[in-house]
Amino acid sequence: MSFLDAYKKAVVGLDWVANRVYVRKFEVVGKENIPPEGPLILASNHLNNADPPMIVLAIRPRYPTFMAKQEMIDWPVLGFALKHFGAFPVRRGEADRAALRAASDVIESGGMLVMFPEGTRSRTGGMTQGHPGSGLIALRSGAPVLPVAITGSEGIGWPWIFLKPFSVKHIKVTIGEPFQLPPVERINSEATAQATDIIMRRIAALLPPKYRGVYADTEVEREAAPAEAKGVY
Repeated sequence: MSFLDAYKKAVVGLDWVANRVYVRKFEVVGKENIPPEGPLILASNHLNNADPPMIVLAIRPRYPTFMAKQEMIDWPVLGFALKHFGAFPVRRGEADRAALRAASDVIESGGMLVMFPEGTRSRTGGMTQGHPGSGLIALRSGAPVLPVAITGSEGIGWPWIFLKPFSVKHIKVTIGEPFQLPPVERINSEATAQATDIIMRRIAALLPPKYRGVYADTEVEREAAPAEAKGVY
């Protein structure tokens, strides 16, 4: 086992322990929808800085690579763990070509790229407008997109959470079915905006109405609805 593999297993182990200490119930729905291998873009809503560790637990045994905002990568603890777990930074509000190249490299190598298309955590709990970068990466790569919805993490307060064991009542990670974006003749701003809207609405379809925010008018299709919970982790 390489040092990197050992490090990743150690991080996941610490993540699991912290989850057991602070979260009363951690529920994962639709785990069977995760392809066991191959290139994949996981797109999720974003409520709290605790969302990345929750995703890591929900999708194991696959190891993801995170596209994270520059500020998060610079944090002393979580940032260190994310960076050495394979995360790379993206500068929000800019055409960050280095981040786009890094995202393409992850997907071309058969990895799982995790993105939070909103760019930052929601302050209200409801979804905010997705940034077009997610649609652009999905269109360029042609990789399937795995929609994921998180609820319950919005109440976690930093750093006070460390003083309050079992204070988080219930975190739920709902994993939808992977899908392909429809092909486009030309990848331009209109196509990327439409692709991002499709991705965001797939996520919204997995969320309770109060979490859908600007995508509140999303109609939940039967095939997009998740199966019953397979277990509590």
